[in-house]
Amino acid sequence: MNDQPYHIPALLDATIKGLDIKPDGTYVDVTFGGGGHSRAIMRQLGGEGRLLSFDQDADAMANAIDDPRFTFVYGNFRFLRNFLRFYDAPQVDGILADLGVSFHHFDDPERGFSFRFDGPLDMRMNRRAEHSAAWLLANASEEELARMFTLYGELRQGKRLARAIVKERDNSPVDTVKRLIDLSRPFIDKRREKKELAQVFQALRIEVNGEMEALQAFLRQTLEVLKPGGRLAIITYHSLEDRLVKNFMRTGNLDGQLRQDFYGRNLSPLHLLTSKPIIPDDDEIESNPRSRSAKLRIAEKI
Repeated sequence: MNDQPYHIPALLDATIKGLDIKPDGTYVDVTFGGGGHSRAIMRQLGGEGRLLSFDQDADAMANAIDDPRFTFVYGNFRFLRNFLRFYDAPQVDGILADLGVSFHHFDDPERGFSFRFDGPLDMRMNRRAEHSAAWLLANASEEELARMFTLYGELRQGKRLARAIVKERDNSPVDTVKRLIDLSRPFIDKRREKKELAQVFQALRIEVNGEMEALQAFLRQTLEVLKPGGRLAIITYHSLEDRLVKNFMRTGNLDGQLRQDFYGRNLSPLHLLTSKPIIPDDDEIESNPRSRSAKLRIAEKI
């Protein structure tokens, strides 16, 4: 496992092109991970350029770039505006978010992100966070679990799976990957077992880390910190994220309602540059199969 890369960045060339990097600009990568996108941004910067990269996982700090133009921000991107003020970068020329999970997380059995290995059900991106996936499965109500599996996992049997977990957890805690898989199997289509197990784990990961709430908070703040003409590039991996990002880039708000003035002119503060998302080509998918569900959308601040 130690020979595996921390992460292979998806849609790297398209992302860097979409950001339209100015050599003397200030840029933000809110999902540093293995640093692949950040290093590509740094290669485009001149001596006056600057890059601030966020990650809430202490493991990512080992990948930090040794360069005076680079700042590693140990924190969650939901606090984007406050961190940028703290580091004296209140306005920036471009923001990148790759919302995928790093290979490092999926490939470490101790983190519990993948159903491929047995191990503890942790799933915390930030190990300082109070509650793990095992804690959530032990304490959430049946209604809360059903909402999680149905909304974030898009599982047709989400309510029945929630009921089974609540019924069984008093007899034996649901605190390992194997235990969750065993409880899930009766409620997934065997013809689509890997896909639906991935959806179970996705739902739990999103809930544990408050991913949708963090994304909403982040999106709102991008409008405040982007300079006019600044670019926002976001890579999503599932339909919930992509729908939210698409609506926000199109309308400038989270509800996706396009507002117009008296003359019928659109009032969105963003100009969507990608009418359709940019997706990996066959060559990229062959070399990096985990990129197959990636979708890149780009908008410019008006």
